[in-house]
Amino acid sequence: MAVSAGIDELLERVRAGYERVEPREAYEAARAGGALLVDIRYAALRDRDGLVPGALVVERNELEWRLDPRGSHRLPEATSHDLRIVVICNEGYASSLAAESLHRLGLHRATDLVGGFQAWREAGLPVVSAPA
Repeated sequence: MAVSAGIDELLERVRAGYERVEPREAYEAARAGGALLVDIRYAALRDRDGLVPGALVVERNELEWRLDPRGSHRLPEATSHDLRIVVICNEGYASSLAAESLHRLGLHRATDLVGGFQAWREAGLPVVSAPA
């Protein structure tokens, strides 16, 4: 019986398939219109910690359906397989797996934020309160 890779090995393999971005790079790319920031954190974390201004909030369980440019449930922002998407989770783990899933859909420029929302906030980048 073959032994499956653990999560650490899986993350290492997944992350080797694309270049991750640091918070400042993601911020600048989004400001310049060169990247779509997508926040996949669940509501309780968004309520507790706030939001990245301008980020599209998409629950993780809806991500592929909302961002597939050919999908019947896609969001208006899902315009092309060439779209640069930066997935943001809380600490930069779940977002790596999400970015890899987007690659499987042909979104070859999808990546994720190193350190997630927590790194964004620690870098002093803008954060706004979640609407009540």
